[in-house]
Amino acid sequence: MIDFTQNHFALFGLPETFAQDARTLESRYRALVSECHPDRTAAGDETSKRLALQASTQVNEAWHTLKSPLARARYLLQLRGVDTQEHTNTAMPMDFLMNQMQWREAIEDAEIHKNIERLENLNSELRAEIEAHESNLGALIDTEHDYPEAALAVRKLRFLEKLEEDIGHAIEKLLF
Repeated sequence: MIDFTQNHFALFGLPETFAQDARTLESRYRALVSECHPDRTAAGDETSKRLALQASTQVNEAWHTLKSPLARARYLLQLRGVDTQEHTNTAMPMDFLMNQMQWREAIEDAEIHKNIERLENLNSELRAEIEAHESNLGALIDTEHDYPEAALAVRKLRFLEKLEEDIGHAIEKLLF
């Protein structure tokens, strides 16, 4: 059975770093899910069933946190006592805000003109920008240990992921 006091990284036997190998993460997840799946205790007593369900819940929560770069960064910062202030601090550098406005205008324009190809191109461009921000975030956390700047990077990445969702919704709307 798993140790419920472990953080997500310890649970998965991984270093507390932003950089994670996706295959290793998935492999550890599958092993843990198999080990603590509630079906394994179906014939057991109520305590065993409850513990298996709690373990399975914790493994799934850890998996969802660690597989998402944004959630993983938030979690790492939380472990280091840093609040990302996503709900209270909306201050952003002016160039970033201007860039956000340009993205929104481009999405709106493509949507108005029912231009799915343009939306898909915007999505590809945005995906590249998100990957660049994730790389920067990894350096801020793992190498530079600049947690206040990493918190700002998390807020920026949250904006970018919201844009990505908006593009997805716009494409969906045009397709259906």
